Amino acid sequence: MKKIGFLSFGHWTPSPQSQTRSASDALLQSIDLAVAAEELGADGAYFRVHHFARQLGSPFPLLAAVGARTKRIEIGTAVIDMRYENPLYMAEDAGAADLIAGGRLQLGISRGSPEQVIDGWRYFGYAPPEGMNDADMARRHTEVFLDVLSGKGFAQPNPRPMFPNPPGLLRLEPYSEGLRDRIWWGAGTNDTAAWAAKLGMNMQSSTLKIDESGRPFHVQQAEQIRIFREAWTAAGHKREPRVSVSRSIFALVNDRDRAYFGRSGEGDDTIGFLGDNARAIFGRSYAAEPDVLVQQLSQDEAIAEADTLLLTVPNQLGVDYNAHVVEEILKHVAPGLGWR
Repeated sequence: MKKIGFLSFGHWTPSPQSQTRSASDALLQSIDLAVAAEELGADGAYFRVHHFARQLGSPFPLLAAVGARTKRIEIGTAVIDMRYENPLYMAEDAGAADLIAGGRLQLGISRGSPEQVIDGWRYFGYAPPEGMNDADMARRHTEVFLDVLSGKGFAQPNPRPMFPNPPGLLRLEPYSEGLRDRIWWGAGTNDTAAWAAKLGMNMQSSTLKIDESGRPFHVQQAEQIRIFREAWTAAGHKREPRVSVSRSIFALVNDRDRAYFGRSGEGDDTIGFLGDNARAIFGRSYAAEPDVLVQQLSQDEAIAEADTLLLTVPNQLGVDYNAHVVEEILKHVAPGLGWR
């Protein structure tokens, strides 16, 4: 069995060709798609977070709303850029959203990706301390976030408080037990995968990573997953970690599917360069008839290594079509691969 969910970037644009023309549309449709995905039997509803963009930006109100409208499905992010986050305020927001959802949050966090603006985190009031860069700052914010999620008291109580305090040092509230084990790190390299494992985070790996060997994307990503698991074992953690990979996968079952994506599955991996001129490899998309997809996906080594698959969805095509995309994978592809 493999958990299967969707990942939406929440794009919106005021264009007559888009079904998602405003920020309100993006948010409300995200909730509706999560409800539809749960009804179809999907396992997860995940959302990308981008700042200064016509996309989903502030995750916790959305996660709480999805949590209030659903009962079973996992609710997560992939990923929150920790360069922008106050880790203590984030822990309060995450705890509240997780309690509303009944303990179903799966929070993906990371250093982030190239942005719409230059050093956008500076506008949020953050700057790396001397001797650190923005990636170091993101990891430091992460370490603080993980620490406060432990639920241990750390703040000295006021001897004359407005309301009575429990004994000892105070922790952040609301506290949601178990959330610490449901934090994931979006790893773009083998080294950050090992770092995440050492800190006891689960791992997310997307449709791109830094090209570290020149081999096909899915082979490099599978190696990254194995490095993560080896580092997890070496760290001595007691629980089993989780690993997700993201893919663009479309089952072509009608004329509309073929019109939208009939040529999308013909390409190979591509090479590009990120903002710091790092050479990155981008994984191919899959688009074919269900029986062909079963054969193609069976050869994807990283999907085989992961316990969770996130299907990137074209959210601007509307809730109904995206529910169809998810449903066709669940009904016609997953069973042939032993995922259902």
